[in-house]
Amino acid sequence: MTCLTSIEICAGGGGQALGLEQAGFNHLALVELDHYACITLKANRPSWNVLEMDLKNFSAKDYQGIDLLAGGVPCPPFSIAGKQLGKDDERNLFPEVIRIINECQPNAAMIENVRGLLKPTFDDYRSFITKEIEVLNYSCSWKLLQASDFGVSQNRARTVLVAIKKDFAKYFSWPSITKSHTPSVGEALYNEMARYGWKNVDAWKDKANNIAPTIVGGSKKHGGPDLGPTRARNAWANLGVDGCLIATEPPSEDFIGMPYLTVKMAAILQGFPVEWEFAGRKTPAYRQVGNAFPPPVAKAVGMAIAKAIKDKKKEDAERGVA
Repeated sequence: MTCLTSIEICAGGGGQALGLEQAGFNHLALVELDHYACITLKANRPSWNVLEMDLKNFSAKDYQGIDLLAGGVPCPPFSIAGKQLGKDDERNLFPEVIRIINECQPNAAMIENVRGLLKPTFDDYRSFITKEIEVLNYSCSWKLLQASDFGVSQNRARTVLVAIKKDFAKYFSWPSITKSHTPSVGEALYNEMARYGWKNVDAWKDKANNIAPTIVGGSKKHGGPDLGPTRARNAWANLGVDGCLIATEPPSEDFIGMPYLTVKMAAILQGFPVEWEFAGRKTPAYRQVGNAFPPPVAKAVGMAIAKAIKDKKKEDAERGVA
């Protein structure tokens, strides 16, 4: 099996990194500023080379020729929940993405962000990003991907940019929507809700018969251990979930009322495996979950990129091209 190499920037709690690992990429470095997220990455994958540092201080010159640069740069500059300052927001790291692509010249880059980045407000800035990357000999395409189309039990649309070297571009196509069943919140969380023998878990499962609304609460300025503002909490209540806070443990055997989600439950609804653990108390742990890119979506895009790279290399080998 061909080993594909990658570096991950703004790695967070590891959602995209995990999905790309499942797609066959070997991470040579993962760059992340948040201390708790770095602990999470190291605890779940001791072999990963986690670099706790500001992305602006990271140089990718030692990683020239890798197969993939991936990451999820901060969302607040383009989020409808923020001021939408875009390129003028101090948290905008797209200039760093362009710099790093230039430094390491990967075969492809995959950058995810909020759906707001596709709004007409940011048309000019997306065009600027595209032109700055394409002049480095890449073809760029943007796409809005819905997590529930890839088996994730959540209504979570994310913008993804794929930049791929021009001579690889004809081999790339976006992943098709997964045709398999997407579980409801009740199906996805049944085992966790039933962990301590909750007597009403079956009735709760019947009520939680749809996918989850978007999991929010990842902002350091506004995000706390809850499921968001009133509108979001109302949507959760329709599924039989109390969104006012995040619980430490699942409901007890005799629990009455609407249960809260735990950090682990929120992570499951993001597509993380049950065994993935998040470092820190509830607020920093939940923040990692709230900011995550669902691993199954990252895996699907990663597999499409991996196929393009392998197909190009295979064709080159058959033609005797070095």
